[in-house]
Amino acid sequence: MLTGVLAACSGGDDGGTKQATNCTNSIPKANLPVVTLWAWYPNTQLVVDNFNKQHDDVQVCWTNAGAGGDEYDKFQTAVTAGKGAPDVVMLEADRIPTYQVQKALVDLSSLGYNDVKANFSAGAWKDVSVGGGVYGAPIDGGPMGMIYRKDIFDKYGIKPPTTWAEYEAAAQKVKDAGGPLFGDFPANQPAYVTALLYQNGAKPFTYDPANKGEIGIKLNDDASKKVLDYWAGLVKKGLVGTQDQFTPDYISGVIGGKYATYLSAAWAPGYLQGAGVGKGADAEVWATAPLPQWDPANPVSVNWGGSAFSVTTQAKDKALAAKVAFGVYADDASLRDGWEKQIIFPLNVSVLKNQEFVDAKIAFFGGQQANKEVYVPAANAYQGMTYTPIGQYFYSAFTKQIAAINNGSKTGSAAADALQQDVAGYAKEQSFTVK
Repeated sequence: MLTGVLAACSGGDDGGTKQATNCTNSIPKANLPVVTLWAWYPNTQLVVDNFNKQHDDVQVCWTNAGAGGDEYDKFQTAVTAGKGAPDVVMLEADRIPTYQVQKALVDLSSLGYNDVKANFSAGAWKDVSVGGGVYGAPIDGGPMGMIYRKDIFDKYGIKPPTTWAEYEAAAQKVKDAGGPLFGDFPANQPAYVTALLYQNGAKPFTYDPANKGEIGIKLNDDASKKVLDYWAGLVKKGLVGTQDQFTPDYISGVIGGKYATYLSAAWAPGYLQGAGVGKGADAEVWATAPLPQWDPANPVSVNWGGSAFSVTTQAKDKALAAKVAFGVYADDASLRDGWEKQIIFPLNVSVLKNQEFVDAKIAFFGGQQANKEVYVPAANAYQGMTYTPIGQYFYSAFTKQIAAINNGSKTGSAAADALQQDVAGYAKEQSFTVK
């Protein structure tokens, strides 16, 4: 099955003028050059159809090669083999350096980047950049906020906390009154916890391929230890849960009111609705507020998740592939469909400045103007993260340390020290010089 998928939408040998025959979509202008695309957005069919209708110089052949890890496995097979990759591939931003270091992705700096640079914030571009190169066209992101249960907050006289100290105090008040857990600290979501480190000013990694073989790793600095010790304290006091997220048990707990808050991203309402949240007894009990801050006088916005379209080095016509990467989810109709159905939270400033989007009353939040109050300001203020080729190992190692915090075998500070030793050791094994 893998061979068939790769062959159907591989790069080909005819300079990007091949005629694809096994696309998921139909190609209306069969005489035009074809660029192949792997993507898993739920509305990719519509997006590709919109692009093909609007272009008389190129057509897109789309294949859903699987979401996330399923696609990455197939893409890695193609990268290793040196053939079988699509011209354009959808990647989560934190995966980009993994493929860039293998020379599998094209630097888009001179392939249309300057024409679209103003369409996205500096933070959005930083997430898809490696050193001085740009290796993806940003599409969506996950500016974070605090989703909460209005019914629980009202019952216990709680107002949305604006600081982490207030968050702990509210959690203690609810517990003392016999209420539910205030939140959750999941070991299986290290990317989420990493965002919380960034919010306190931590800079876990520095990396620039121009400094060959060097990588900066700082996972046990004071900022990181403060965050991990804080959450270790909440866990020890029984104020938050330690359940893995995105599991049936967790979702049933969310539906059943087991948690007063869900610290998550702008994409969360779409995910929760798809899992059945907000469709039963808990309908319209949800609201959202800005993420609590360490220093409210100097708020920091962070992001969890986000995807981009990258051009692969196996693309024969890289300029044409870049045109697709920058344009396939950029037209007004596609962007509108994405945000109206809560499939994506778009990062394109044409949407972030659109008053209809900004002022939209979100049904999941009972008509609250969540974009205006929480997510657009967070997206605009986000400064970006630095990702590295060892990101997936880091996440695996971090998962183990969060689990150790949650089972009480390590303090937050001890977990940070162990994480530093583990990840730095791995980087050295991979021939990096650790700074």
